[in-house]
Amino acid sequence: MSKLSGKTAVVTGASKGIGAAIAKALAAEGAAVAVNYASSREGADKVVAEIIAAGGKAIAVQGSVGKDGDIVRLFDETQKAFGGVDILVNNAGVYAFAPIEEVTEAEYRRQFDTNVLGVLLATREAAKRFGPDGGSVINISSAATTVDIPTASVYTATKASVDSITRVLAKELGPRKIRVNSLSPGAVETEGTHAMGIIGSDLETQMVAQTPLGRMGQPSDIAPVAVFLASPESFWITGEIIAVAGGNR
Repeated sequence: MSKLSGKTAVVTGASKGIGAAIAKALAAEGAAVAVNYASSREGADKVVAEIIAAGGKAIAVQGSVGKDGDIVRLFDETQKAFGGVDILVNNAGVYAFAPIEEVTEAEYRRQFDTNVLGVLLATREAAKRFGPDGGSVINISSAATTVDIPTASVYTATKASVDSITRVLAKELGPRKIRVNSLSPGAVETEGTHAMGIIGSDLETQMVAQTPLGRMGQPSDIAPVAVFLASPESFWITGEIIAVAGGNR
């Protein structure tokens, strides 16, 4: 039997990149998956189609994780389609790098609303809906919290918040059999890093040089660790921030 047979997962920001890889990996292990997206309907539909073509179950659900009503609707639609929720992957995130002189209130709020408020709202809703056997919450943090990248002060602050939230909620929700862990990827080649011009740049060269395993990460490097944290194999693990970064720290 597959590791996640009979389970249902919500993956936020799953229309591309790490989120898409995690959604497909969870589905491959038997989970029904709600593929959340904010704006890329085409990307979400593609992920759903790939899951269904491989024999899995999935739906696409639009919603901004930083909006209370959207989060409630995301979980309502997931339960309507699949009957319950067992796993939450808080993957949705935004980022932009800028020197301190260029930091704006609007950019601060954009990143914190998605990266931090989104984690809190989604976890709150998942905790309400997990059954008596509990559930697994998997947050996506970043190696930025230890690498300390210049010009990434706002983004790094959001991910440091995610790490703290992970540890606090692991203790708060543990008595309800809800495990809360965080994955901390290093530099990963995604649509986002291509769009920002990181791939092929001096920054990519620098990041690879700082990584003992000598390359950029791929979404497929992150997804199996998320599956592990969602599965019974990790039932005695909670409150952990697990680096998945090729040794870059």
